[in-house]
Amino acid sequence: MNTKTLGILLVVIGIIMILYTGFNYITTEEVVDLGPIQLNVKKSHPVQWSPIVGAILLVGGVFVMISNKKNRS
Repeated sequence: MNTKTLGILLVVIGIIMILYTGFNYITTEEVVDLGPIQLNVKKSHPVQWSPIVGAILLVGGVFVMISNKKNRS
């Protein structure tokens, strides 16, 4: 992976992390299993991050792309 591709990837991930600050995923857990009777519970698990992390990745990606252009000249 060259540095231009890495820079573009960091910029895209940074923008996505700024726009979407998290997501939820749902798991199903079996609570009771008494023969034919089963009780299941769906639990939501939030995954969140700060938009500051996305901004840092965005700036880092721009820096990587700029430093790549300076090194080639």
